[in-house]
Amino acid sequence: MTSPHFVPLSTYREYSVDEMKHRAAAFREEMQCRRTVRYFSDRAVPREIIEDCLLTAGSAPSGANMQPWYFVAVSDPAVKKKIRDAAEKEEREFYHGRAPAEWLAALAPLGTDEHKPYLETAPYLIVVFAQSYGVLPDQRRVKNYYVTESAGIATGMLITAIHHAGLVSLTHTPSPMGFLSKILGRPENERAFLILVVGYPAAEATVPDIAKKSLEEIATFV
Repeated sequence: MTSPHFVPLSTYREYSVDEMKHRAAAFREEMQCRRTVRYFSDRAVPREIIEDCLLTAGSAPSGANMQPWYFVAVSDPAVKKKIRDAAEKEEREFYHGRAPAEWLAALAPLGTDEHKPYLETAPYLIVVFAQSYGVLPDQRRVKNYYVTESAGIATGMLITAIHHAGLVSLTHTPSPMGFLSKILGRPENERAFLILVVGYPAAEATVPDIAKKSLEEIATFV
């Protein structure tokens, strides 16, 4: 067993209470402007922006620091078309057979259906994979812990980074998602967690007229 090794905390920067209040409020206002978008422009996005956002996601905390995630940033039109074709096949079966009426009723206010043109239009599809175990150079397996929770935290940070950079995104979770591993050639220790569609909004983009819950509805102080 490896002994722990610690270094001084050198990255923390303390702010005055007033500055913290300002920073917290400003960030809240910025993030409350974030909207999930389903109408994308085909306008190109520089790769270095996506790289920085992925590095932000990669800085997320994870169970035992195993970092059980992998990101595939897809910009190749041919690969995006394969993903769209496969996703729409699953979505047709979902909307016209597999989905219970209650689930379809919950989705109704969002106006979603089996048609996913944004999977081809948007400049980037970032497919997030969760790794059930790691593989060492000598091919030995190393179990990962809290895989779903860790991948979820990293994905949340990725969405936040993309919004902060000035882009929009959409979380897309066709079910099942096994086709993504096949199309993208991912190993057996990975399962697709979600597709994050990334780019600029289309000029005519609209979003559902919905609201988020209030603080009183989502939190209690005790």
